[in-house]
Amino acid sequence: MNTTAEAIETSTANLKASDFDGDRTFEGTLGDITAAEARMECRQVNVWYDDNHAIREVSLDIGKHEVVSMIGPSGCGKSTFLRCLNRMNDTIPAAKVTGSIKLDGREVLDRGIDVVPLRAQVGMVFQKPNPFPKSVYENIAYGPRIHGLTNHREELDELVETSLKRAGLWEEVKDRLEQPGTGLSGGQQQRLCIARTIAVSPEVILMDEPCSALDPIATAVIEELIAELRQEYSIAIVTHSMQQAARVSQRTAYFHLGDLLEVGATGQIFEDPQHNLTRAYVTGRFG
Repeated sequence: MNTTAEAIETSTANLKASDFDGDRTFEGTLGDITAAEARMECRQVNVWYDDNHAIREVSLDIGKHEVVSMIGPSGCGKSTFLRCLNRMNDTIPAAKVTGSIKLDGREVLDRGIDVVPLRAQVGMVFQKPNPFPKSVYENIAYGPRIHGLTNHREELDELVETSLKRAGLWEEVKDRLEQPGTGLSGGQQQRLCIARTIAVSPEVILMDEPCSALDPIATAVIEELIAELRQEYSIAIVTHSMQQAARVSQRTAYFHLGDLLEVGATGQIFEDPQHNLTRAYVTGRFG
């Protein structure tokens, strides 16, 4: 056993049940929460669902041209935090969000902000593919049309083609543009949803377990696409697959019971984590 593995085994062997159930004092996030070129800056974000304090004082940057993976056991708050980034929690009446979330220096949580253009700038790809009950073409054209991004059919045709090419889907659907998007395979539907997201020229793409409903081959295609997309976009992804986090991300953030316990370069988080609970999770001791 190497030195790192020995240290991890020793540190996790002394964990108590209370370490996993929230009966402890949170002393702050380990690691550097900042990014050199931050596209989004989140500071002291809290989320309540009625009396349930689901997210506590979370601070984290999303940098330009990087993928940030958010990992942790079920119910730890990672998806709740992700939904804060484009105000999706506004759709839940019981939810209350405080703190600061800035996109290019502009406060996202400002009550006066229009969430429709915000959700174009910060797009969301959900766990289960959710194409519109429209043609492949109309799935992509819908967003640019309602946001007034194109004025002519020729421009719209070009945007649809470009978006499908960026999503790696054009060659598979170029002869099926008028057929229903729901008729595509699961992996194709997810890439269609990604193409729909990038068609409105976002700055940040949020992905909430985008491969959990896909087979390994489709998952590999999506992961390759994520690697390509980060050259142009900032990406934040929630995943239950630590192997996926290790493959696709440059930084990884570990959440536990509503706290952001540790964040750092992905290699460091998986090879030499600093927090005992991070070590226990990434080595399979729990979760």
